[in-house]
Amino acid sequence: MGGSKVRRYGSTGRTRTMCLEALGVVKVATPDQIRRLMCPGTKDAATVRGGLKDLEAEKLVISPGSAVRVNAAGVRVTEKLWTLTTAGLDAAAVILDRPAREMGGTAKAAAASGAKHARAVTNVLAAFLQTPPELTQPPVRKHQFVPAPPAEEPAEEPSVRAEGLGPLAAWSTEIALPVGGTFLSPARGSLRADMVFASPGHETVPLLFVEVDNGTEGPPIVADKVARYRRFFARRVPAGTGTGLEVPLWRTVWPDSPRDGYPPVALVFTKDMGEEAMLARMREIGSLAREHWRGEWMADGYAPEGEKPDGYRDYTGTIPLLATTLRRLAAHGPHGPVWWRYGHKTWQSLTDALDNPDDYRAYSVREEARRQAEQAERDRKNREYEARRRALEAAKWTCPICQCSVYPDDDLTPGGECRPCLNYRRSQPPVPEQPPTRGGLFGRRRRT
Repeated sequence: MGGSKVRRYGSTGRTRTMCLEALGVVKVATPDQIRRLMCPGTKDAATVRGGLKDLEAEKLVISPGSAVRVNAAGVRVTEKLWTLTTAGLDAAAVILDRPAREMGGTAKAAAASGAKHARAVTNVLAAFLQTPPELTQPPVRKHQFVPAPPAEEPAEEPSVRAEGLGPLAAWSTEIALPVGGTFLSPARGSLRADMVFASPGHETVPLLFVEVDNGTEGPPIVADKVARYRRFFARRVPAGTGTGLEVPLWRTVWPDSPRDGYPPVALVFTKDMGEEAMLARMREIGSLAREHWRGEWMADGYAPEGEKPDGYRDYTGTIPLLATTLRRLAAHGPHGPVWWRYGHKTWQSLTDALDNPDDYRAYSVREEARRQAEQAERDRKNREYEARRRALEAAKWTCPICQCSVYPDDDLTPGGECRPCLNYRRSQPPVPEQPPTRGGLFGRRRRT
């Protein structure tokens, strides 16, 4: 990012393009925030400041306000806030390849008031992007002596960063979500998503809505935002095919969700507070918004003796609601174990947090396992039956009385009568024995 002899502040075309691209997405930011978004490998924000000042000379950006932050050394630092002009919005739309009507406003009023929330959104976006640092050098100003760094003290080395969720062009901020009216003229009760990530075909999350929580709103207000998200997702409009069919309004703008339920919504808490206080706030919001993320339990009504009835949770019409803190997100990246999915029991990666282990897919796997186990038991019993049958066939004999086949039995003698013949013989009265008679030549005549 060496300097240029054409521009007064020595910025390059690449630097100015980065500034326009960043402000086209976040609308308002300080030079240091733009540096962390776009070129974290630079030693300081001098490169970005030069680009912004050159863009200001071209009437593409302005600085209508300033903000105060505390740096790593605990020192309060005042920085200018920059935003785009109307001409700058058009230039950024070309860079981002977006229609100018989708670029929103210039955020001049927000910058003039310090843009506290907008700056928090930019910090969250930087944590999501995890832009890899690149070795760069600040621009060399004309008539300015810049000593070369000693050989043993090289320029700042890029650090290893977690995998991010990008690119920047896939993100948008301050997007209207109309529960009534249109995107350009939303009805009362609509809301604005702080951030939206839309990347059709993304393996993990093709669509993600993000709400940045500064801790200034009570849990009921945050829970109400979740309810309004659900109202927006549930809104349907004519498909425009002439068939009378309707489609969800959000599907006319963004890619479909690959999982049950509506697109996921992530809450990112930026206020520094104790771990217990943060968890208490997260739990309260989750409890107030339970009906919007919980899903309905569908029991199958069947349970083997001694077991609980099985079933699954139907997430149709519910929101996968996730939560994390800016500190966790910045430290481990969006794919790290930083997400608390309401309804789950532990911190998880983004992939695991978006999964529904208790939905119909999981139930169908268990049901198939039970079906296979029952089939295996039937097959086992059939094999045992066939084995017994073959053994009986091998051991059978022919009844000497009726000539029928006889199978082994505890009461039968091998080779003897069959049971019917044996029972018949046993049922007959015994024949009395006749005493012997003496007749004939030497017999004695009976008396009469």
